[in-house]
Amino acid sequence: MKPLDSVYFHFPWQEKLKGGSTHLRGNSLKTWEEVVENFQKKYFPESKTMEGKAAISLFHQFPDESLSEALERFRGLLRKTPTHGFSEPIQLNMFIDGLRPQTKQLLDALAGGKIKLKPPEEATELIENMPANDHAILCDRVHQPTKKSLLELSLHDALLA
Repeated sequence: MKPLDSVYFHFPWQEKLKGGSTHLRGNSLKTWEEVVENFQKKYFPESKTMEGKAAISLFHQFPDESLSEALERFRGLLRKTPTHGFSEPIQLNMFIDGLRPQTKQLLDALAGGKIKLKPPEEATELIENMPANDHAILCDRVHQPTKKSLLELSLHDALLA
């Protein structure tokens, strides 16, 4: 006799479990590496991996973005595509290459030379230890106050004159 819930409700997944038509057989995964590999194949297909790798390799710091914000965004790209396959030194080079020139100059000064020539662990530590409020240091100084000459009047001043 069938259980009461099977009579009233049909669950297609129950047939798969009973019929053995699942993707993996019982005890087919012997190591953690096999579990990870199967998970990645299922949820990170090649197309998704290639898309993520492109986003990581084309990383660049935005004009109004601080070093710490850029680092967090870069790490987010790495987390989004765990199957990227880039080694830590390659990741570090991609990150540094994507920084604005002013940011690179500041890191080079902080490193006492080219930051890319430092060992990866030391370079990463320098980048991570930059102050979180580095935005003021690294932002572009676009606004240049100008002196008004006698002939230049604001609209408000011209109406009052």
